[in-house]
Amino acid sequence: MTTFVDRVELHVAAGNGGHGVASVMREKFKPLGGPDGGNGGRGGDVILVVDQDVTTLLDYHHHPHRKATNGQPGAGDHRSGKNGQDLVLPVPDGTVILDRQGNVLADLVGQGTTFIAGQGGRGGLGNAALASARRKAPGFALLGEPGEARDIVLELKTVADVALVGYPSAGKSSLISVLSAAKPKIADYPFTTLVPNLGVVTAGSTVYTIADVPGLIPGASQGKGLGLEFLRHVERCEVLVHVLDTATLESERDPLSDLDTIEAELAQYGGLENRPRVVVLNKVDIPDGKDLADMIRGDLEERGYRVFEVSAVARMGLKELSFALAEIVAAARAAKPVQEATRIVIRPQAVDDSGFTVTEEAEGLYRVRGEKPERWVRQTDFSNDEAVGYLADRLNRLGIEDALLKAGARTGDGVAIGPEDNAVVFDWEPTMAAGAEMLGRRGEDHRMEAPRPAAQRRRDRDAARDESDEEYDGFRPF
Repeated sequence: MTTFVDRVELHVAAGNGGHGVASVMREKFKPLGGPDGGNGGRGGDVILVVDQDVTTLLDYHHHPHRKATNGQPGAGDHRSGKNGQDLVLPVPDGTVILDRQGNVLADLVGQGTTFIAGQGGRGGLGNAALASARRKAPGFALLGEPGEARDIVLELKTVADVALVGYPSAGKSSLISVLSAAKPKIADYPFTTLVPNLGVVTAGSTVYTIADVPGLIPGASQGKGLGLEFLRHVERCEVLVHVLDTATLESERDPLSDLDTIEAELAQYGGLENRPRVVVLNKVDIPDGKDLADMIRGDLEERGYRVFEVSAVARMGLKELSFALAEIVAAARAAKPVQEATRIVIRPQAVDDSGFTVTEEAEGLYRVRGEKPERWVRQTDFSNDEAVGYLADRLNRLGIEDALLKAGARTGDGVAIGPEDNAVVFDWEPTMAAGAEMLGRRGEDHRMEAPRPAAQRRRDRDAARDESDEEYDGFRPF
């Protein structure tokens, strides 16, 4: 059974905003109580938070669909709906958030670091909030906005100070088991390690973490073996330790060629050129291994490597290695700028969202895009004529009618507000009168009942075209 997962695709959906309510106060001896409809509650957000107690993405592998709760609708007597509860998802330290195209959205490092993966929808206003001097008793309310829904990819990059890299069966798991309290699986066959193992090492006053990465083979950077899947776990490490097997039984291999092969794979993966390297010659307790280590030690030192001869089985050379790694880690930490405590930074969106664009997509069809008009459309109850008239007034005040005139729109042309896959399309009637003097009973707007000759001409033209197609009985001359 899989117990370690370091990459998942997560489907998150924030909560929808609650609808506002249209209500009129009805109380004895108060015949004109006025509107008292409350606002809808805000939908809950989906928030990712770094938790040091979480070390894997396994839970999201089994349950990839996560949704926050919706906001509650408003009620009469000025009662606002309850806000939806935020959904907080704990993730391991070092989790990278990407979209489906591979673009990095956030890099979560440090306890308590947060990222809002899905924004909850706004609640709709009730008719009490929509009342004005000209519209004293609105017969409609605004709908709640849908919550943000999207697919994101979570990638875990292990936060460790030292990474052990090398061929399969080079002794990396044995080495981490004697340097720390980690208990990885150890066996005498390749690819024993299937997941990264983490251990904590104490050397004097320095405490650092060490990671055992599954063995690399030629072509790992192109996906061969298990190396490519776990090379991301060495990206954050300060020191790379090459573990070389000096007692290998394969005649076509030797420690120097193994080192060159691993370095070539690390170079192809990229981003690791400036990390300090240390070479560990393992299994020197075997006579042939000790002889081979003495032969190649000079060549490795000429290349600039610090070389340590160790034996994980016989516990030889471990103290010198652990203190040398502690020295490199301490120097790397001292060179870094002092990090302040993680703070949650709230960055609200810009208040100026009144911008919009009007483009002509085809003859007689214009598309309007903009955050504010699209939000107004989502919040409009199109089954209520007064709500539709209120939307027309808002769009007119925003300047969309003037922009359509400048773009060349004429009476009866189609206007689409929103993206192609989710737009509201209507026939444009310019210079519509606006104001409360046009209103009748609550929920009605006389403008919606006015004759629309341009729209009728379009319907008649479409009907005539359909009749002409039927006369040909499915065949039309070329």
